[in-house]
Amino acid sequence: MMNRITVLLIFSFIFVNATVVHGYGWGFKPTSDEKRPDIGKYEQVIQDYLAFYVEFTEEKNIYLTFDNGYEQGYTSSILSVLKKHEVPATFFVTGHYVESEPELVQQMVKEGHIVGNHSYNHPDFTTMNKQSIQKELELLEQAVAKVTDQKEMVYVRPPRGTFNENTLKWIEELDYIHVFWSVAFKDWEVNKQQGWKYAYDQMMKQIHPGAIILLHTVSEDNAQALEKAIVDLKKRGYEFKSLDDLMIKHFVGNQFLMNEVK
Repeated sequence: MMNRITVLLIFSFIFVNATVVHGYGWGFKPTSDEKRPDIGKYEQVIQDYLAFYVEFTEEKNIYLTFDNGYEQGYTSSILSVLKKHEVPATFFVTGHYVESEPELVQQMVKEGHIVGNHSYNHPDFTTMNKQSIQKELELLEQAVAKVTDQKEMVYVRPPRGTFNENTLKWIEELDYIHVFWSVAFKDWEVNKQQGWKYAYDQMMKQIHPGAIILLHTVSEDNAQALEKAIVDLKKRGYEFKSLDDLMIKHFVGNQFLMNEVK
């Protein structure tokens, strides 16, 4: 029979070495009246970190972002539409995408778009330690730098939209900025596409000033709806901006307020 000291030592070892892993999956309650969506408790979770899902503004700015995990044949046409209408975008790519489609990644950069970090292997960051996350991000950054003139990456979109306080903290410590989204819909299932009008209607219904839009390039619906959505959103007074524009406004604006306080 184990004595009391042995039991206490075993209990102490388990307590000290146990790791409670929890994670959130990004989501929100969309609106249809050109208002920001309700993200519930996530507002408090992300507020102390460099994490953005929207621009808090009444100006009709839009930030268009795409997730590229693999190629389904539509990215080239998406790039053509963006070029035609002079719309900047950010493409969050994975290692598989960079390795399999280097020409498209090169085209993104050459045409003035930002390539964002979606990790190399698309893992769940909430199950990893800081060093493993750092390796994922650095591998992707090196892969992009190898095939394009973009040598640094600033923006991270966590795979599957999963995150927690640790991942927010660690990624900020690694000098990256989280980018979530405020407009999105179920568009990634390539065998369950619902037609271009579904994608168009979702974008037009959910849009609001300061929106960060998430679209998946594997969606045929998105590719077919994009041009009409861009044209019609511009008619409604919206202006497409780069994530760099958002960061300049955020950091310069905050510095201005700090100077005013002084």
